[in-house]
Amino acid sequence: MNPGSRLHFFAAVALALLALPCGMAAADASPGEHHYLYAGMPGIRDYLEYGGHGVLVFDIDAGHKFVKRIPSKGLDEQGKPLNVKGICASAKTRRLYVSTTRTLMCFDLVSNELLWEKSYEGGCDRMAISPDGQVIYLPSLESDHWHAINALDGKILKKVVTHSGAHNTIIGPSGKFAYLAGLKSPILRLADIRKHEVVREIGPFGNVIRPFTINGKETLCYVNVNDLLGFEIGDLRTGKVLQRVEIPGFNKGPTKRHGCPSHGVALTPDEKELWLTDAFNERVHIYDNTVMPPRPALNIKLRDQPGWVTFSIDGRYAYPSTGDVIDVKSHKIVAELTDETGAAVQSEKMLEIDFKNGKPTRAGNQFGIGAVR
Repeated sequence: MNPGSRLHFFAAVALALLALPCGMAAADASPGEHHYLYAGMPGIRDYLEYGGHGVLVFDIDAGHKFVKRIPSKGLDEQGKPLNVKGICASAKTRRLYVSTTRTLMCFDLVSNELLWEKSYEGGCDRMAISPDGQVIYLPSLESDHWHAINALDGKILKKVVTHSGAHNTIIGPSGKFAYLAGLKSPILRLADIRKHEVVREIGPFGNVIRPFTINGKETLCYVNVNDLLGFEIGDLRTGKVLQRVEIPGFNKGPTKRHGCPSHGVALTPDEKELWLTDAFNERVHIYDNTVMPPRPALNIKLRDQPGWVTFSIDGRYAYPSTGDVIDVKSHKIVAELTDETGAAVQSEKMLEIDFKNGKPTRAGNQFGIGAVR
């Protein structure tokens, strides 16, 4: 199927799925809680061959079976889908957010309706939402600033300027700080969410910061940096870099995307393991995180080059961007994500959202943040 025909096919399927009654919005109206994986597409650059366009929903409780495709916008002037840059959600406000290189979209999690789509100065990148669902920190597209915005209506609250090549963003479990990492800086910056001002700097790390994650107590950060097959660890309280960990026994090589040997790091919710991507060797490496520095334990071969990894809320499953579903306890691949056509799905923008009686109850995150508090 050529790209044009494929896009028209997905559009038709999406419209049909949108016509489902609201009670079917979560694909489950039963009394018990049900668990779903949401993936923003295209989630690997703007490549439609990895799952097309829209938000794909998979039933975690039914072996990650494809459920539906939620149609979205995020198109350029020619009607081509823009690559998705980030995804986040709030069960409290019943909203799902998807960013592209140009806009931020807000969806109602119950009806699947697109509530609004807005563009922002400098474009958009990988954002994060506060635990109460009220504030989003939205980075410009590798530019000088972040926008702190009202998550309900998308209005700008304040512009936070760092001149760091704004890129990846985490808001910690406490809801007090936003962690701001740019593609042009080896410094991780902490912004006070009440004041929307940078109040602390961590680093400098060994190179510019790429993906990163934090522990649940917000005392440590684990960061990927350019040219490193491995990760570094920083102290979020003192600002010092504590450790540099390189993967033993593996060589760096050319990568399909990102130009970074390890582009993806995450903690299991219990923080006992750290999972690290290795694009060239098509692996995810697992580290014992009960010791300092974390100690390599094993690695898992994937079906393609990974560029991200995160976890289900309960820590049962790991989700590398390749679409492999890994059982965390056994370290075995137990499923592979596919769309309604049977095509392999890949996305670097995934999170879990749970529903009970058709209403959202919990939302995970795309960053694999630790949950020990």
